[in-house]
Amino acid sequence: MFLPLIVALLTTEIPAEAAPPAREIAAGVYLIPGAMAPGRGPDGNTVIFEAPQGLVVVDSGRHAWHSDAIVGFALEHDRPIAAILNTHWHLDHSSGNGRLKAAFPQALVYATNAIDRALSAEGFLTRGVPNARAMLAGDEISAVQREEVNIFLATMEESAALRPDVTLARSQRLRIAGRRFDLRVAPNAVSDADLWLYDAPSRVAVLGDFVTLPAPFFETGCPEGWRAALDAVWATPFEIAIPGHGEPMNRTQFNLYRTAFAAFIDCAASEAEAGICAGAWREAMRPFLQSEQSLNAARGMAAYYVGYLRGNGGKSPDCLAR
Repeated sequence: MFLPLIVALLTTEIPAEAAPPAREIAAGVYLIPGAMAPGRGPDGNTVIFEAPQGLVVVDSGRHAWHSDAIVGFALEHDRPIAAILNTHWHLDHSSGNGRLKAAFPQALVYATNAIDRALSAEGFLTRGVPNARAMLAGDEISAVQREEVNIFLATMEESAALRPDVTLARSQRLRIAGRRFDLRVAPNAVSDADLWLYDAPSRVAVLGDFVTLPAPFFETGCPEGWRAALDAVWATPFEIAIPGHGEPMNRTQFNLYRTAFAAFIDCAASEAEAGICAGAWREAMRPFLQSEQSLNAARGMAAYYVGYLRGNGGKSPDCLAR
């Protein structure tokens, strides 16, 4: 083994919503699917690339059982984690950074500097801390909710692990752990600056939250920059696109989502009733969602985000773009 495993990393009590096992989606490229368990915050998808000098992990999830699955994959394959890439700073994609680095201290985190504003005195994450502490002080939340709040506060206490060791300020081709990636930085999309990548040998594109099911998450989003980012992905010759949440897509499926996203933000920017926009989104997602429950969730989330965007001038209050 390259490193002995810290016992706690594999002895965490894993609940029913534990991460599914990794599966190979292209030669030397593996997916550990994220999950959205009832009552819990989500875990984003994790993608692992084999590289000459170890494993390159893209996004590290939120919960201990998700990062345990990543560390377990490394140990099972007898390969060190050489690098961690965060597509964006949302905690369902980056909270596991510290746990991965505890097991593989040499691993470098690559990300944009968008986390800096999120952790600033008035930043999105920092603003959540007083509310989280107030929730714990009361007795209105369930045991699961209490656990989720404690996960958030523990992550904030160790927030240095969310910051990059290598800051990516521009799009570039970069060799990481001996494997060359086409790294793209998209300004003002899901966050101030998002990272996505294209791997030419496998023709895999890893997109982070540019694509999420059952609906886009606009809490920190800039719809027009997001639209431009999806168009830039479409111009890349990928064969497999891996969303931040949801199953891998082929080019046809990605284009369906891209087209639906553009129609949704156009509808949200119009005077159409929110239910019209939400209903159109629900039907557009039918090829991706297998149950009426999921489709109804897509409609409900879409209706919420129409109101959210309209109430904030067509974008998130945290979007810097004019």
